Amino acid sequence: MSYAEIITERLTAALDPVRLSVIDESHKHAGHAGAHPTGETHFSVEIVSEAFEGLSRVDRHKRVYEVLKDELATHVHALRLKTLTVDED
Repeated sequence: MSYAEIITERLTAALDPVRLSVIDESHKHAGHAGAHPTGETHFSVEIVSEAFEGLSRVDRHKRVYEVLKDELATHVHALRLKTLTVDED
C-alpha cells in the first residue's frame, strides 16, 4: 500500500471527511531535506470535515498530525494542509 493510500485510509477513518484529496508532491522536493529517492515524502492534503467545527486552524492541523503521527515519524517528511469545515468549503 502506498503512503498516499495509508494517509487517505487513516484520515478517512479518524475524521470522516466530506471531501479528501491527498497528492504526492515529492517530485517537487527532490534533493531537499527529507526527500527520499522512492518519493512519497511530501504530500498536499486538503480535507473537509465536520470534525473541524469549532477548532482553530492550528488545532485542525494538530488533529491531522496526531492521526498521521506514525507516518510522520517514519517516512513522511512534510504535509501541506488545507483543513476546512463543511461550511467553509
